[in-house]
Formats: sequence, structure tokens, C-alpha cells
Amino acid sequence: MDVHAPLPPALAEPADAVSRHIVARMPLGSVGRLGVAFSGGVDSGLLLALAIRTLGAERVLAVIGVSPSLARDELHGARDVAAAIGAPVVEVATHEGDHPRYRANGPDRCFFCKDELFTRITDEVAGRHGLVAVAYGENADDARRPDRPGARAATNHHVLRPLADAGLGKSDVRALARGLRLPNADKPAAPCLASRIPHFTEVDPARLAQVEAAEQGLRRLGFGDCRVRHHGEVARVELPEADLARAMEPAMRSAVHGVGTAAGFRFVAVDVNGIQSGAFTLPLVPVNHG
Repeated sequence: MDVHAPLPPALAEPADAVSRHIVARMPLGSVGRLGVAFSGGVDSGLLLALAIRTLGAERVLAVIGVSPSLARDELHGARDVAAAIGAPVVEVATHEGDHPRYRANGPDRCFFCKDELFTRITDEVAGRHGLVAVAYGENADDARRPDRPGARAATNHHVLRPLADAGLGKSDVRALARGLRLPNADKPAAPCLASRIPHFTEVDPARLAQVEAAEQGLRRLGFGDCRVRHHGEVARVELPEADLARAMEPAMRSAVHGVGTAAGFRFVAVDVNGIQSGAFTLPLVPVNHG
């Protein structure tokens, strides 16, 4: 793939809008680098590609935060995507699990995770790698959601959000990622492992490891998009609607159960509502209907 390849007008316009926001928010006259908080997902992947398209690879650095809340499969995938895009990468260990309010797992848990990541980038990465600004992949649809406390941490740390500022929503991001032929253009959303634990149940490494093991097992069974919600002894499996019937076939049902019990759960339930983004957080946060 070539991030500098020409785009058709319908895609060139939003790509150029993001580029303008990147340039406008870099310090005037600076030749320093832009750090991109990179998870391997389509939003941060597109931002990374457009940053390189705008500034050149030598002025962009992908920063991956590594902790028990990041599945190993996701880490390996992020490395592969960054390599395909042609971005240099630095990995920084984050320690959000040391923060009592992160472990307490209230609806604002993501604030403490993002605050830790951006603090580590500022303290450990920026000076060493010549970063003059940091950006992350919030899109315009996410900016309107009430269950994104990590955005407050980004604001506190003056982190840029070029996709949202340029007005790109989820469908725009997918279309542009496909236009640039990014390897993760059709990758399902993959929130951190902590999002699988109900609020006010402590986030600890053992629970995160159970969720990771169960989801890894489901992917090996061919369920590329899945969530395993941790309810104590019960693993509540969320799958896309199209996969529910397959999961209920006798042999597959037994295999799904085996994946859950091998991960340490006593019971395994498949949720007939399918995948539900924000299911734990949205009922607990105020919604602005304006």
C-alpha cells in the first residue's frame, strides 16, 4: 500500500481536511514530530496514515500503550498495521492498573486509562523522540457520544483529534481507510479488555486474562468479532447477529462452552442481543439529546 497514492475526489476532500487540521495544529514553523496514539484500530490507523501522507514518515511516530488491558493479539496486529503503513513505532508501558479509581471501574474508568497513556507519552516519549504534538483517533461520531470520558483526558493534555475536527464519522473513516487500502480498513471495533467487566466490579489482571483467553479461543473458532463480558462465574458471549445461529449448532455450541470453561468460567451464555457497544456505560452516564 502507498499512503501517498492519489485518491478520487470524494475521498481526497476529507483526507485533505484532516491534513489541514494536522498542519494547522502543529506549532508554527516546527520541524518536530507528531506522535499518534495508536491502537491498531481503523480510526487510529487512518489518522496514522494521513499524518504520514501530510508530514512524511520521518515526522510521525506511532505510540502504542501496552498494559494488561491490551490483548496480545491486538498488540501484534497493531505492529503489523504500523509496519504496513510505514510508520516508526515506539511502545510504552502504561500502569493504569496502579490507579485505584481505574481499578474501581466506574463509568469514568477510560479517563484514567487515557490520562495515564498521555502522561506516559509526555513524560517518556515526547522529549526522547522529538514530539511537538500528540494526536489520537477520535472521530466525529465518538465526539458526540456521552460514554467517552477519555476525551476529557485528551483535552486536559492538549491532544489533537484531527478526524473529529474535520468532521469524519465512522462511515467516512471506513471509506477513506478502504480508499487508502489500509490493512485494517474492515477490522471490527476492539475496545480494551477492561470494557468487558461490569462497572463497579474491580478491574484486575486475572479478570482481564480470563476475557482475553476466552476471546482468543472464540476467534480460533472463526468468530472474528466477539466480546466476552465477565459476570463472575458467567461468561456472556456477544457475537454479531449473523453468527448467532452458527454458535448454536450442536458441535459449535460445545466448542464455545469449552472455550469459556477453559478460560476459567463455570457457565457460558450467548447473548441473543448480539454485540452491544457501550452496554455497560451508556445506562450510567447522562445523555444529551440536544
